Amino acid sequence: MNWKQALYDFVVFTKIERGLAENSINSYKRDIKKLLKHLDLLEKKHSPTTIDSETIKDFIYEQSKLISSRSQARLISGLRNFFDYLVFEDYRKDNPMDLIESPNISKKLPDTLSKSEIDALIAAIDLSHPQGERNKTIIETIYSCGLRVSELINLQLSDLFFDEGFIRILGKGNKYRFVPIHHTTIKRLNLYIDEIRSETIPIKDDEDIIFLNRRGKRLTRQMIFIILKDLAKKINLNKKLGPHTLRHSFATYLLQHGADLRAIQQLLGHESITTTEIYVHLDKKDLREAVHRFHPRGSKEEL
Repeated sequence: MNWKQALYDFVVFTKIERGLAENSINSYKRDIKKLLKHLDLLEKKHSPTTIDSETIKDFIYEQSKLISSRSQARLISGLRNFFDYLVFEDYRKDNPMDLIESPNISKKLPDTLSKSEIDALIAAIDLSHPQGERNKTIIETIYSCGLRVSELINLQLSDLFFDEGFIRILGKGNKYRFVPIHHTTIKRLNLYIDEIRSETIPIKDDEDIIFLNRRGKRLTRQMIFIILKDLAKKINLNKKLGPHTLRHSFATYLLQHGADLRAIQQLLGHESITTTEIYVHLDKKDLREAVHRFHPRGSKEEL
């Protein structure tokens, strides 16, 4: 089996059998192509079925000089999945990644925005042109529903169930979930759809997409980042701001106001509760106050 065939079969497997999102599949493809580029520099050629652990270790060592520990861990995970597939299909008897450990990485939590910072962002939007109304609706929708950027740009008119108070989200692994939507966000979406979007002629295949650019094409991930970056500059926000900052702020706000962690997991579309625990953290001050208030040793009464 050659690399081209192995990569093609693996991509088909991840897409059809595992139902992975396009972004995840593309990441796997990039990882394997990096390995192939490294192998091209070696005199000894390796096939997917003969490459050994030492050769891959050398590759990862070279990559470690160029990428962060987090990226290195993701690279190792991608290669491990690829070779797991080859073992599963009986192309190999062993996985050369089994003896390769991922680096320890600290779980750095993203910044969160306060309600006043969210309000300041929205207030900084220039509403004198149609893009301003669209951008305001985008921020309101991400923050109100806790969406990933990929979920936002692919949101469709047919996903809106306003009478029931929900929107349907196509998340990771092509799995749908229903997320409650606040009445103020419903009002904002209706305004944008009726007065702004209706004036735009969508291109073919984007007729049902909600958020469009001036040429009638769905927005890109990069465009959402640019919109937020420009607004952050306007209000001199000294925090790293992206769509995920709004998503994380949504979840943190819910948790701080009493929402159940399992409910937040469902709203965010996390497969594992562990992922939710990483993203949704309690402030250390809140934890100290909880101990002082509720722990039996925290009571002022003498035992």
